[in-house]
Amino acid sequence: MPPTDDLMTIGVFARSTGITQSALRFYADSGVLVPADVDEATGYRYYSPAQLDRAVTIRRLREIDMSLDRVVEVLAAGSDRASALIDEHVDELATRVGQARATAAAVRVALGRSGVSVPVATVRGPAFAAAVEQVLAATAHDSEHPVLTGVHVESSEDGLVLTATDRYRLSTRTVALDRPGAVWVGTVGGDDLRLALAWMRRRPVVDLRADAHSLVADGGESGTRACRLLPEPFPDHRAVFDALAPVRTRAVLPRNLLVEAMSRIDGDRIVLAVSEGALTVTGPGSDAVHLSASVHGDAVTLAFEVTTLHPAIATTAGPDVMLDIAAPDQPVVVRSADDGDLTTLAMPVRHEGEDV
Repeated sequence: MPPTDDLMTIGVFARSTGITQSALRFYADSGVLVPADVDEATGYRYYSPAQLDRAVTIRRLREIDMSLDRVVEVLAAGSDRASALIDEHVDELATRVGQARATAAAVRVALGRSGVSVPVATVRGPAFAAAVEQVLAATAHDSEHPVLTGVHVESSEDGLVLTATDRYRLSTRTVALDRPGAVWVGTVGGDDLRLALAWMRRRPVVDLRADAHSLVADGGESGTRACRLLPEPFPDHRAVFDALAPVRTRAVLPRNLLVEAMSRIDGDRIVLAVSEGALTVTGPGSDAVHLSASVHGDAVTLAFEVTTLHPAIATTAGPDVMLDIAAPDQPVVVRSADDGDLTTLAMPVRHEGEDV
């Protein structure tokens, strides 16, 4: 006779856990998830509700490509050791993904050797890497809009302009050229650029060239790094700058002090209150931090998502940051008070004290 208590058939248990019946049989045969009872006459397998959490954990670990041996080790370990094993596995996955991207880029270069290659520009490797890293802070991981993961590159005789946006921030940076190349425009994959940053920092001079599929950084005898081009059109960032309202308030203050003040705020929003000679940083449930600032113009209060404002401030160069404010509902222009090469627009959000 089959069990009559609250045990579940293999079909019900499979639907409850998202694991196929064939996988459950495999886990049972492997000793990883043994049924609570097996009917001797029919061979039917039954599972207990107490096994649901273990089954779901197994499914999730397998979804991140963890081997069954490692799954067993995680399940048998204490919480600290289990967390460490999961972290190690994720690090291994990230390494494999990086290796796969590098290999794919090399194959693309090899496949494109017979095609047309455009000389984009010659730049200083460390300076170019630093500029790329700054604007990458404004990218987004958006599967629906892959272009938001990339950096838009525009080359001319005047310099190399790098731009990135996640629709809440927009960062643009101009890089000086060692030698100009052709007039060229393209959007380069951000993940590929991140993988190439360390290599580019160690190259005194890098020649950039483009083919139909890649932007290739050539370090001479040091080899090359290729970054794929994204086919989607990049948002019209110039229209955003052209539409900026006149600045009503300008505040200049030490960048590091503002970054430190923001790090003390709990929650996901930061409120900046700008008044004569001061900028006050606060947030829901957090004490206000008062900073001295050089302020010209009207007093104004703005709110931002932490993930929007913090990287916009942290990536500026130089000791002082400049905030140009038009209105509480308009993008704020963030730049270094000393080095205007990097400009970031940060979009405020409505806050509780604002009139509706």
